[in-house]
Amino acid sequence: MTDHNPDSESEMDSVPPKEQPSEPLRTDGGNDDSDTGSTIDIRELESLADVRDVFPILVELRDHLDEEQYLEQYVEMAGDGYTMFACDVDGEAVAVAGVKITTNFYLGRHAYVYDLVTTEAERSNGYGRRLLEYVHEWAADHGCEAVELESGLWRDEAHAFYEDLGYEKYCYSFTYDLS
Repeated sequence: MTDHNPDSESEMDSVPPKEQPSEPLRTDGGNDDSDTGSTIDIRELESLADVRDVFPILVELRDHLDEEQYLEQYVEMAGDGYTMFACDVDGEAVAVAGVKITTNFYLGRHAYVYDLVTTEAERSNGYGRRLLEYVHEWAADHGCEAVELESGLWRDEAHAFYEDLGYEKYCYSFTYDLS
């Protein structure tokens, strides 16, 4: 573990700046949802306070984390290019995505979605879809050729969601535990 104190002001300032796109991003910000009359915004989380605020959502997916671990790991991940986005409905975050741009031989430059979760009370309302579509635009604006993600074998509903968005299943992911 690192010796970072996530409550210190200097720690908030130590989150590395993100690479900026060559032109402004297309945003979903401020759009009204005609079905509910709600205002929906997609935003990049730019401070450790923003990241802390969405912990209750992310922990629905990553339930092994406590808040301290989450913040410490976020600082390390952000230093390696990890970026978080939130989908807000009427100013309240309801979905979160965590993404990193990387390059490899089989996909070239691409965005890898490490985390995508909508809070349970708001699932099936289209917020995860809007957030992931925003990630697609963000990735394209950053010169990516693809967006990739993994999903647990048991998550059939998530698989249907991704396939409905045009994702294709093409491999298994294997993990070897070194602990």
